[in-house]
Amino acid sequence: MKKIVFMAFLGMGLLANAQAYKGKEDVKLQIGATIQNGGTGIVLTNDYGIGENMSFGFSASYMLSADNGIQFNAATNSIDTVKPKFQDRADIKARFNANLGNVIGFEDNMDLYPGLNLGTRNFGAHLGFRYFFTDGFGVYTEMNIPIAEYDSNPGVFGKYNNQFVFQVGASFNL
Repeated sequence: MKKIVFMAFLGMGLLANAQAYKGKEDVKLQIGATIQNGGTGIVLTNDYGIGENMSFGFSASYMLSADNGIQFNAATNSIDTVKPKFQDRADIKARFNANLGNVIGFEDNMDLYPGLNLGTRNFGAHLGFRYFFTDGFGVYTEMNIPIAEYDSNPGVFGKYNNQFVFQVGASFNL
């Protein structure tokens, strides 16, 4: 029964006339989950079309489930458990995408978008894929990697926003 329901939804998605990227002035909003070493969280991104195959946007993420860190306390000569603070868990980025779905020859409801991002923690790159079931709703997946980290001495939680991050979630046309 699960296979039949899955195939029915897949068929509806393939028959829908939706566009994953429409070009200039196209606006996307994505809400998803982040999965990375040391925790999981939420992410909110938006993209605004500035050309036929270019978009610009912003991303904000927050780690909900973050592992505690350990550090050496010189005053007591012991190892202490340290909880991450808000600034350790949060990150904000500006992003630029090259929307290549129509260049590669994908159907209108699919888009592949590599891009660069500049955030509060690093300069990085991402690769994402969107699939729209209807004109307003779809799903996406994205992978992010840091290229250059800003802090040469990041401390206990410095790697939280400076590592490979996988995202999956919902995408909306606005």
